[in-house]
Amino acid sequence: MKKISLATQTMFADLLQRCLDAEFDEEFDSAGYFKRRKRGKRFYWYFRTEGREKRERYVGPVTDKSITDRIKRFKDLKSDFRDRQTTVRALISAGLPATDRLSGQIVEAMWKAGFFRLRGVLVGTIAFQSYAGILGLNLRGKAVQTQDADFAQFWGISKNIGESMPSIVDVLKEVDETFVPVPSLGDPFVSTRYRNASRYYVDMLTPNRGSDQHQNQPARMRALANSAAQPLRHLDYCIHEPERSVLLHGGGVPVSVPRAERFAIHKLIVAVERQDQVKSAKDLLQAETLIAALTVQRPFELAEALAVAWDTGPRWRDKLENGAVRLSASCRDGLADAIDRWRKTRRGKKWKPAPEFRLIA
Repeated sequence: MKKISLATQTMFADLLQRCLDAEFDEEFDSAGYFKRRKRGKRFYWYFRTEGREKRERYVGPVTDKSITDRIKRFKDLKSDFRDRQTTVRALISAGLPATDRLSGQIVEAMWKAGFFRLRGVLVGTIAFQSYAGILGLNLRGKAVQTQDADFAQFWGISKNIGESMPSIVDVLKEVDETFVPVPSLGDPFVSTRYRNASRYYVDMLTPNRGSDQHQNQPARMRALANSAAQPLRHLDYCIHEPERSVLLHGGGVPVSVPRAERFAIHKLIVAVERQDQVKSAKDLLQAETLIAALTVQRPFELAEALAVAWDTGPRWRDKLENGAVRLSASCRDGLADAIDRWRKTRRGKKWKPAPEFRLIA
């Protein structure tokens, strides 16, 4: 597998930190700008948006010191935003995957609406793209291509966090007014999926930690303005204690994604469950890509993530076994070596898996 240079990885890490540090004004888009206009004998500040639909919004008189000071701070943010745009373009030129325009706009809109601040997690192929910079991978081809965006949040967090973002459909319509809710099969009065005119899909997900009867019953998410989410098995394992990354769109969009090692093991399980062979092959490709990198960069974390999944129960073990035999021989060898090295540590010695687990037998 091709890797990106250490200099590019360092540039990505710097971009991530700058994105996390950035303080975007909630009312004014960082892609716009302020300008003065004279009305009568006085000057006033107006904010002008960029893009196809240029619009102006009244802000206040230039003589209002608090407003003028705020605009000065915005100029600093604007300058940093443009610098980050340059960095994003450089990272894409260096081999990191660019998020397609619509996906980037959707994730950015969710970020600005507060989704990640409210402990939401980006999952699916767009999340997979974000591991390129973290792990130094040159990701190309079918593994990073997508026509949907997946977002997840724990129901308990959504219920108890005490705050809400706007409804999902309202956020999406700010990006593309053709987005509409797709009625749920489990409850035709709510939606967990949204679709635009070009059939781009956005799915809202939440872990199903209860009985199977909840699998097709949409869950109302209080922190998402009571929008619904589809309960899924295994998702709680995947989005537990996520890590931060940045999507290469605009000036960089900071996101929360599953830890790479848990994402990889989760994809190994999901690949076995899929009825769609094309999607199953894509899941397996993403799992193998990450496992190959993690056996070198995070071997202990990868082995521990596998141990946690293995100890969840016999059904998980069956899926892990079936997924593992689909990996290439070199990938299985690397994973077995990571497990063996981890088991020699104090923490790893406590793990006593069944002897039939072929990767360590």
